[in-house]
Amino acid sequence: MSYLRPLQAILLGAFAASGCVHHTAHGPAPVQVNPTWAVLAASNARQINMFGDLPDGTVPSFHARATVSLQRHTFSEVGRDFDPDLDAQGRRIVFASTRHHVRPALYMKRHNGVTVTQLTSDPASDVQPMFSPDGTKIAFASDRAGSWDIWVMDLTGGPPVQVTTRDADEVHPSWSPDGTQLVFCSLSVLSGQWELWLADATRRAGKRFIGFGLFPEWSPVEDTIVFQRAREQGDRRFSIWTISLVDGEPGYPTEIASSGQNALILPSWSPDGRQLTYTSSAVLTSSRSNGMGTDNGPFDIWVVNADGTGNVRLTDGATRNFGPTFGPGSRVFFASDRTGFENIWSLVSAGAGSDFPFDDSLSADGAEKNGSQTLVKVRTASDKDGL
Repeated sequence: MSYLRPLQAILLGAFAASGCVHHTAHGPAPVQVNPTWAVLAASNARQINMFGDLPDGTVPSFHARATVSLQRHTFSEVGRDFDPDLDAQGRRIVFASTRHHVRPALYMKRHNGVTVTQLTSDPASDVQPMFSPDGTKIAFASDRAGSWDIWVMDLTGGPPVQVTTRDADEVHPSWSPDGTQLVFCSLSVLSGQWELWLADATRRAGKRFIGFGLFPEWSPVEDTIVFQRAREQGDRRFSIWTISLVDGEPGYPTEIASSGQNALILPSWSPDGRQLTYTSSAVLTSSRSNGMGTDNGPFDIWVVNADGTGNVRLTDGATRNFGPTFGPGSRVFFASDRTGFENIWSLVSAGAGSDFPFDDSLSADGAEKNGSQTLVKVRTASDKDGL
């Protein structure tokens, strides 16, 4: 069994025939690679990935926006590291990894440190960790009770607390700004659709349905939740949406970003709530609109203002980059297989909407080792020696 990428790790169902882009003298040309499969440990016949219904399409041509620097934060060459999240101070990264086991466990490290602490060691799968606003707890999804549920662990010690107990698969928790509630998504056993729910963060009570969507994240500064949702007709690609809570009640959903060629997935807020980062992917095949299907690359990281303006592409289109989250100093952390191993990387977004000079290649000339980090300097059209 192989737990990888996009699903920002969730449970991953099936990945089939991915198309990656390789640049030639005549521009990017799609190359087919072997299918990769990941089986949902807790669900017998159900395969879940991060996409809804998507038609046949083509991989678009691509130019990477220039960024200040690219840094590598984990260095596992066995298994995969994915699902990064940073605490509010930007000092610690928590992530899921298969570096020691076939099924993923949770790990934590300083973002610029060397040592890695293993937080969970259950024989089941633990994924999608997220720090509480005060940095003392971590919410995550796990199938340790037989189906995917939301759990909360205290970093000071003690066993994890199970927040959800229904038969449905419930994944991708995110904290409210005050740390008292969690939003998560649930795959309904009745409708077969992904639903958004709220729950008390400390006890098994008060679950409340607020709408339809997948992979929600609560704004760190207000009662607005971002999520992805697929169209119910036409191409059925995913786009990025928000919904605001007024006195606890959900308002009308607002579409922030969409694409005629790509699925837009895995959105995440900046610390000030003014920007969003997300993954885009050219998806070539799909058959249903309930979050189940097959996906193809490339996967790339984008930043957009919260009002939908100023889309900026941050990665180069030649590798698979996914699951972004903001860190300190406008730095975006994400999982990438750019070295042949799936690890946690980051780059500086420099602000959505900026008119950057750009080049379509990342230069690894003079890569530096600095503690636990590898710094790859990026060349731009205006700086032949790199930044």
